[in-house]
Amino acid sequence: MNINQHYLELQDSYLFSLVTKKVNAYKEKNPSKEVIRLGIGDVTLPLVPAVVEAMQKAVAEQGEKSTFKGYGEEQGYEFLRQTICQYYSEKKVSLSDTEVFISDGAKSDIGNILDIFDIDNTVLIPDPVYPVYVDTNVMAGRKIIYANGTVENNFSPLPDENIKADIIYLCSPNNPTGAVYNKEQLESWVSYALKHDAVILFDSAYETFIQDESLPTSIYQIEGAEKCAIEFCSLSKTAGFTGTRCGYTIVPHALIRNNTSLNKLWLRRQTTKFNGVPYIVQKGAEAVFSNDGLQQIKENIAYYMENAKLISGTLKELNIWHVGGENSPYIWLKCPNDMTSWDYFDYLLENAQVVGTPGSGFGSNGEGFFRLSAFGERKNVIEAMERLRKLK
Repeated sequence: MNINQHYLELQDSYLFSLVTKKVNAYKEKNPSKEVIRLGIGDVTLPLVPAVVEAMQKAVAEQGEKSTFKGYGEEQGYEFLRQTICQYYSEKKVSLSDTEVFISDGAKSDIGNILDIFDIDNTVLIPDPVYPVYVDTNVMAGRKIIYANGTVENNFSPLPDENIKADIIYLCSPNNPTGAVYNKEQLESWVSYALKHDAVILFDSAYETFIQDESLPTSIYQIEGAEKCAIEFCSLSKTAGFTGTRCGYTIVPHALIRNNTSLNKLWLRRQTTKFNGVPYIVQKGAEAVFSNDGLQQIKENIAYYMENAKLISGTLKELNIWHVGGENSPYIWLKCPNDMTSWDYFDYLLENAQVVGTPGSGFGSNGEGFFRLSAFGERKNVIEAMERLRKLK
């Protein structure tokens, strides 16, 4: 038998696994040192009461014969799909519930969606960006080209008409940089995709962190996007579902390629390879979009954004260049004194016991940059910023 040789082309270690390995090695050598983690974007606030109550009720329902649920629809229960449609209607986006697919998280679907695309498609990926975009295409053996994010374009690259791409990844707010595309910038990407018959894979996992009401929170707020874009969203950061696992993917009926509906292809893929998200989790997800749920989650988002404000404020005091933090939980900073990303990682760990994420792990353009996350506990963020001040 033969293995998939493309897996051998991947980097030896997944970025976050390597970070964990280095931190654990440091802690083993320095057991008395308290390490503060501002790296991996895991939430620290628990599920909100509205979600917990809904899930507890769903558990009780599963214990009664009259309300017990077995296998559900692979694309998600109708009650949750319709709830998401209502959520989008408030963004002035009209969806059919058959365009919404419930998943166990955006990360899974971002990788799995590639099943419906031919191997010969050329993929355009921003650099720097979330590593999963690159790794899943390397695994498949597709040709990858990059849109360069730089200080000059505020890490928000725009399309180049001299480059032909078939599949385009966009992430807004961006992970890791925290940069957010405005309406005009997204219009240029939609125009490019329509002109070149490309498909945009739009990752909106952090859309609820956008504070500026003039900024789009969905690609479908851009005219024509329903003909060229698939949108992925997650409740992991929005509602603390990192351990509960639920998200959704939108594949419009108007999205046609080679005279074939991509919605139908995705439905066929899901009904074959995916058994759906548990009923209990979907009832919790439904509560996310209730009036109480949205208000409670808004308070959690405000907590994280205050953390981001504290981090950004400290970096300004220290004259460290950075973006993000205003409409995103991530702050992307330029490593001081021309340090490399991993050198700065080691420097912070050794001298301040603060952990962030090296920018080089997100792409070659991330070299010399560093990501800090606002998902920590307030007291830890305050302490970490005090430690950074003492380094100067």
